[in-house]
Amino acid sequence: MKAGPILVIPAFKTGRGGGHLIRSLSLVRDLRSLGRDAYLYLPAFPGKGTDHDYPGDITGLVEPFDPTWIMGAPPGPEEKKWNLIVLDRFKTSPEEFWLWSAWGPLIGLDEGGVRRDRFDFLLDLLPGPPGLSPPNMTSPELLSLPKNRRPSFFVPPHTEGELGSETVPIKILISFGAEDPAALSLAAAQALVNPGVEITLLLGALNDKAPALQAAAGSLGIRVLERTGELREKLAGYELLVTHFGLTAFEALHARLPVLLLSPGRYHEKLGRRAGFISAGTGKKGTDRLARFLYKNNRLDPKKLYTLAVASEKIAFRLHLDGTPRQNLATLLRDLTPILPSGCPVCGNGDRRDHPLLARFPRRTYRACPYCGTVYMLRLSKPSIEYKTDYFFGAYKQQYGKTYLEDFPNLVRMGKNRLRRIQSLLSPPGERRLLDLGCAYGPFLTAARDEGFIPVGMDPTEDAVRYVRDTLGFSAFSGLFPPSPPEFRDRSFEVITLWYVIEHFEDPRRALIEINRLLKPGGVLAFSTPSFDGISRLKSRKQFLEQSPSDHWTLWSPHRCGKILGSLGFRVKKILVTGHHPERFPLVGSFLTKKNGLFYAIFYWVSVIFGLGDTFEVYAIKETEGEQFHDLYP
Repeated sequence: MKAGPILVIPAFKTGRGGGHLIRSLSLVRDLRSLGRDAYLYLPAFPGKGTDHDYPGDITGLVEPFDPTWIMGAPPGPEEKKWNLIVLDRFKTSPEEFWLWSAWGPLIGLDEGGVRRDRFDFLLDLLPGPPGLSPPNMTSPELLSLPKNRRPSFFVPPHTEGELGSETVPIKILISFGAEDPAALSLAAAQALVNPGVEITLLLGALNDKAPALQAAAGSLGIRVLERTGELREKLAGYELLVTHFGLTAFEALHARLPVLLLSPGRYHEKLGRRAGFISAGTGKKGTDRLARFLYKNNRLDPKKLYTLAVASEKIAFRLHLDGTPRQNLATLLRDLTPILPSGCPVCGNGDRRDHPLLARFPRRTYRACPYCGTVYMLRLSKPSIEYKTDYFFGAYKQQYGKTYLEDFPNLVRMGKNRLRRIQSLLSPPGERRLLDLGCAYGPFLTAARDEGFIPVGMDPTEDAVRYVRDTLGFSAFSGLFPPSPPEFRDRSFEVITLWYVIEHFEDPRRALIEINRLLKPGGVLAFSTPSFDGISRLKSRKQFLEQSPSDHWTLWSPHRCGKILGSLGFRVKKILVTGHHPERFPLVGSFLTKKNGLFYAIFYWVSVIFGLGDTFEVYAIKETEGEQFHDLYP
């Protein structure tokens, strides 16, 4: 199925600089060249103080760009369903955030506003200031980087007499973006006028003083570069760039062009120095320092140029701008189809944007429901894991040291222990049908048959279902649950089990409601799942979430299951915390290598007593029918 359209919304007010606008124009153009339907939102009501008050035709900033790709007013949800909304707004206001979040999933680009934590996903293409919460990704290599590159950051070797002379001048490019609101362009060029340098000044297309600046630059013998095409492909023709912290500085790093910053204000100065750039300073004072920094005895100092080259090379290496980029922003966004619920996927309450943020990783964001406590995942796209044969052989062996079928006898023994707990909750013996969801190759079904149950299995892996039918001889169905196969009827099972399956449901609430429908009154629901209250999470929440499998949509806590399941018609009868690992305890774990040692045993029982195992099992009975379900949360 073709992915829906992407809407890109730039910062487009004067004084904000042109970088956000140019980047957004380029993104829409590049997405369309890749076959993805994309539009730019740009209100068409010019005038000072309004949202859009740039002079002239802004589509000329990026070529080619078709004006029909611009929307002055975006169509409503009934007209066009936005698959993704990209906000490149610098600092999105609360009002803007709530307006646009009603239209679709939000990605913030270099977002610095007060609603940063509430964005579904954050991409910082440029390193941000300290104090901001971490994004899903920080990656300058996602910028549209130049294809033309210098061989090295260092100028070709010259004799001392030639370097920076009138016969071999150093080529310096001065660029302060499309707008240059601090009016640094001409002042910087004037400060650097010298017989040993060749200065080229780029006047941005949105600079309303450009004609006067061009005349003044010409009178000083300063070359003015007309904006024909995009600047980044011209960078390799220079030996030094003087600019502010922004897109051009990072494009220059990839082109292997040394960079010297001159900041329009303290904010840009702080960002530049934190990223590792050398700066001449801020505003007029910084302009005065340019010549003092670069020149010695009224000639360009080769040592300073070398210092700038070294610093720039280090930044490029640290930010992975020294090699060939693996992808850019457009190729990253092209195939994305975000998967996220409107509220909690377990209890159904609240708005995900109001739920506390726990962590962000590439393609994943974790939030915690404030009503039921469930931790759940938002994804930029479906996980690459497929539930096929290799899932139970290659991946299983990698984790447990043997294939699923090699571990079959042990899994049967484990299943019989679980069945004894289930039997203790059932009414007097009789014909008992048991449905195992995610049955795999049938070890639990085998244990159920041995204990007198009529086993039925269901699994998305067709090879596993064939094995259960043809080799084990049990009834089994292939497919994803829910929905149920037509063969399943209301109240047709005494027991339904899910062993490490419930966390794989994108919509576990729907699955539990369907399970209730299939269970007879008094029937047993039993499942196991990783624990968010275990020692691994207590040791490091960030590491625990980062290592959580990409197809685990929810993370459950033992002490919260009773309330959650109670709202869905079940009453929890027993919770057993399992997966105790003393060697995972912080500080002491590295010393607990001998499983038969005294200290290992002590910490094992500490884990048991305080419920610190990394997994747990739940055993509940059905009390009410589905039509009586209601939320117990405010």
